[in-house]
Amino acid sequence: MDPVRALAAIDDRGWLVGGALRDRLLGRDTSDFDVVVEGRPEPLAQALARNAGGHAFELSQGFGAWRVVSRERTWQLDLLPLAERRIEDDLARRDLTVNAIGQPLSSEQLIDPFGGLDDLHDRTLRMVAADAFILDPLRTLRLARLACELGFRIEPETAAVATRSAPALEHVAPERVFAELKRIICAEQAVEGLRLMDQLGVTAIVLPELSALHGVEQSPYHHLDVHEHTLAVVMAAIELERDPELALGDRAGEVSEFLSTPLANELTRWQALRLGALLHDIAKPRTRQLTEDGRVTFIGHDAVGAQMALAMLSRLRTSERLGEHVAALTRHHLRLGFLVHAMPLTRREIYRYLHESSPVQVDVTVLSVADRVATRGVRSAEAIAKHLELARQLLGEGLRWVADPPRPPIRGDELARALDVRPGPELGRILRELEEASYAQEIRSRDEAVQRARELLGDGSIGSAR
Repeated sequence: MDPVRALAAIDDRGWLVGGALRDRLLGRDTSDFDVVVEGRPEPLAQALARNAGGHAFELSQGFGAWRVVSRERTWQLDLLPLAERRIEDDLARRDLTVNAIGQPLSSEQLIDPFGGLDDLHDRTLRMVAADAFILDPLRTLRLARLACELGFRIEPETAAVATRSAPALEHVAPERVFAELKRIICAEQAVEGLRLMDQLGVTAIVLPELSALHGVEQSPYHHLDVHEHTLAVVMAAIELERDPELALGDRAGEVSEFLSTPLANELTRWQALRLGALLHDIAKPRTRQLTEDGRVTFIGHDAVGAQMALAMLSRLRTSERLGEHVAALTRHHLRLGFLVHAMPLTRREIYRYLHESSPVQVDVTVLSVADRVATRGVRSAEAIAKHLELARQLLGEGLRWVADPPRPPIRGDELARALDVRPGPELGRILRELEEASYAQEIRSRDEAVQRARELLGDGSIGSAR
């Protein structure tokens, strides 16, 4: 159903405003509507919820605003009380001219006091008033988000005012900041959005660790500094999502299906992978060193980066699951690259890679591909070919692991009885070794598992139950 028409059927004394009207005029689909109404929004919200079979509730800090969400959560509509005496005065409080257009619920006539229709035609983002970003500093970040989502240019004076207002972003609630940042990361033109954040001075306020990557030079195996390399990896991750067969070959369909599943904070695993790409080298400025012969190293940037990524996402008040997931991507993003030099891998080496990078073994393998193809320094073509060969093998193994995780060929209580030993940490060590040996196809039955366990006991590391 069209919630705006449903609302107009109840009471047409209101105006569709903001992004929903802008997107409709651009021919873009939208499921998020803002309607300004005269009088109290609550009765209209409750009536619309009843008619639509949805749910209505008052928005916290919403200045009397109410939200109606459909039963299937396919749309939401916010009802906002008219803040001024006239709708034109209400529109004057909005950020950009393209968002300061109104349409009465009772007609098709448009109210456009600030030239928003012309700016829509010219694909330009222009502030309504010079204090637009002072009224809400988050609008500075939203400006970058809208520009990359819509593919619009930012009018120069608007960009200048937004840049001067950017420092006030440090006082904005982190949840609001992440909501905008998330949309930039998920946009088709995410890299352009990240560049606009930089140009507007936003990155230095909300992600200063990312700003610190500028000008950090790398070894000859890299052709870009750390900041430009990071954006190249984000771009490579986006291109892998668009066309996974290009790098992932026969595994592309299975991998794409797996990474399309929801993860946390309304992000899929693909989208969380973009965050991983953005933060995977975040610790390189802190770990950069020069050896005596002048080589550049970043030893430990994976482990330090995992801590930094977790702290950054915690600062932005994301879920614990998302923070731990992105931290794990950062922690393990180098593992596959190290294994390339050991090809062909033994079954035990494959087991250890998958076990140690669990539960992100599939995700981080794809991230390593994005990282590798974005690195075009010395002998890059040969290195990329070998990396892709190993990644495709490990993706197949990883998908099987996720679908049916390996387990010891004998239960712990059964093994304890067979060996006449007490349960404890050392028994756990034996079980893990049996699981690895079973994965490596070195033992194939319960009896072989017990025999191998007895051999492992020969080092006297497990005490007898007697």
